[in-house]
Amino acid sequence: MKKNLMLCMALLASIALYAQQVTLTPEQIKGHTPEWKGERFPDGRPKVPDQLLERLKKIRLEEAWGVLRNRGYHNQFEGDWMVLHEQEVMTGRVVTAQYMPLRPDYDKIVKDIGKTEKRVGSPNSWPIDVLKEGDIYVADSYGKIVDGTLIGDNLGNAIYTHSKRGVIFYGSVRDVEGLEEIKGFNAWMKGYDPSYIQQMMLAGINVPVRIGRATVLPGDAVLAKKGGVVFIPAHLLEDVVLNAEFITLRDLFGHQRLREGKYTPGQIDMQWTDEIKKDFLKWLDENPGKLPMSRQELDKFMKDRTW
Repeated sequence: MKKNLMLCMALLASIALYAQQVTLTPEQIKGHTPEWKGERFPDGRPKVPDQLLERLKKIRLEEAWGVLRNRGYHNQFEGDWMVLHEQEVMTGRVVTAQYMPLRPDYDKIVKDIGKTEKRVGSPNSWPIDVLKEGDIYVADSYGKIVDGTLIGDNLGNAIYTHSKRGVIFYGSVRDVEGLEEIKGFNAWMKGYDPSYIQQMMLAGINVPVRIGRATVLPGDAVLAKKGGVVFIPAHLLEDVVLNAEFITLRDLFGHQRLREGKYTPGQIDMQWTDEIKKDFLKWLDENPGKLPMSRQELDKFMKDRTW
């Protein structure tokens, strides 16, 4: 009986602590992402380098997905999107928002907390105030389309002004024609509807969210293309980029040598012999312009791995 009472008190204390904030504290976000050892934003989110996000644009979805699967991260991809500009690629750092069906008592708590935190406007605008340049607003609105439109063109303009990016919504938007007119803005969403947001509430900002079959944390890196979206844990971004870039170099070399008839497909597809490895290193010296990374990065990568 005493043990149950203590457990109940601990649970109530944790609920009370969480109820005092709309977003996770920097310490809590750091606690959720302990494997990231680099720079962080003041809010605690990992700040992956801009250079890696730029290089990420050239990585294929399958390559990024494959590296993550090999590292044990099987639930980082979601497909089947409506994309505003599907020929464009978007990369950036995640800011999350969690939405739920409206429950008046909890909605009142969140709005009251928002007042104490000096938040202005409707709750669906609050995540926008968090955005920094390079951020992507990622929201779980549980796939709601009708009356689930998180933004229209007004909020879309505000999002782009803050982030110079766009959004990924497991839900819907309105004013698609207006959103299309925002130069540089893009959106991955589950649908469009002309209705206004109703019977929904904001439950948290920069909390872990589920986007379809993917688990997403604040500070994750995003690779969004017309085929889908990969959410990359911050501490694995460099690994994903370098592995994918190395695969591209191997393929360029292998395709060239196959066209030349120097090796058979079996020799290229299997573990390379020392002779092929030496030929590859010579090819790298002769083609420095093909390297997407520095030679120092490449040499370290090859030294640390079996290739």
